Amino acid sequence: MTAFPGHVLCFGLGYAATRLARGLLRDGWRVSGTSRSSDMQAARAQVLPGARLWRFDGQAPLPDEAWDGVTHVLISVPPDAQGDPVLRHHAHALVKQRPEWVGYFSTTGVYGDTGGGWVDEGSPPRPTQERSRWRVAAEEAWLDLWREADVPVHVLRLAGIYGPGRSVFDQLRAGSARRLTRPGHVFSRIHVDDIGLIVRASMADGDPGAIYNLCDDEPCEPSEVLDYACQLLGRPLLPAEPFESVAPSLSPMALSFWADHRRVQNERLWDDLRLRLLYPTFRQGLEAILREETGGVPPGPPPLRTPECL
Repeated sequence: MTAFPGHVLCFGLGYAATRLARGLLRDGWRVSGTSRSSDMQAARAQVLPGARLWRFDGQAPLPDEAWDGVTHVLISVPPDAQGDPVLRHHAHALVKQRPEWVGYFSTTGVYGDTGGGWVDEGSPPRPTQERSRWRVAAEEAWLDLWREADVPVHVLRLAGIYGPGRSVFDQLRAGSARRLTRPGHVFSRIHVDDIGLIVRASMADGDPGAIYNLCDDEPCEPSEVLDYACQLLGRPLLPAEPFESVAPSLSPMALSFWADHRRVQNERLWDDLRLRLLYPTFRQGLEAILREETGGVPPGPPPLRTPECL
């Protein structure tokens, strides 16, 4: 195997992949990545100086030059009704390149709706959303590449991602936050820097063909996260709005977010990777975001109601 640091090619420089790529660049990795348009490519160049950037919109393959020296590959682009665009154009290149690690960003949405029941990596996917059904098909296609061609694929199922610039703090500051309540309706989430931590651990000592749930230790209701953010900012709690009363005014995307709920286990992170999360609950995660965004130290710990979802 190539000694770290290597050369990672990121298909899709979204929020999590870009944050990971910045850290890898600081640590001496070579980083290449793709964006869908020239405008997005230029924007990523501003935050990833030193990275080699390519345009990939799923309609045509990258040039052979893009694969020079690549040792690790991260796929962070969504599938479509025709399947996974990276596999569609680059399955042969992946087999030929023989990277040491291939990571596929999927979603815990593949588990569907369990009514709040627990799921783990052994739970059968039962997606209820069309985009989640596409994810299940894409996962299987990537795992087939491992089974049939011995390409070391790792499936990483992400819960809801939050972090600096993408958290309830932003909604509160923009005045768009709403305290929607639906008792017992819980979600799992993951801090963006824990995604990076897990990806690095998988790169260093992953098990090809493995599936990992990327989520923290405490699924809970969104209102609990919002309440804690309000208290960290020294703001009064927002008034509760019962979900059923506001559902008719929500967008189709927002309604799909509320359609399913489940509690996601992450024990395989410890069992297989011997990994402790940086932010095992949203409380530590929100505190860290506030420190990074403002340079301040949150008051702490503020009084809280007893969590209803532990």
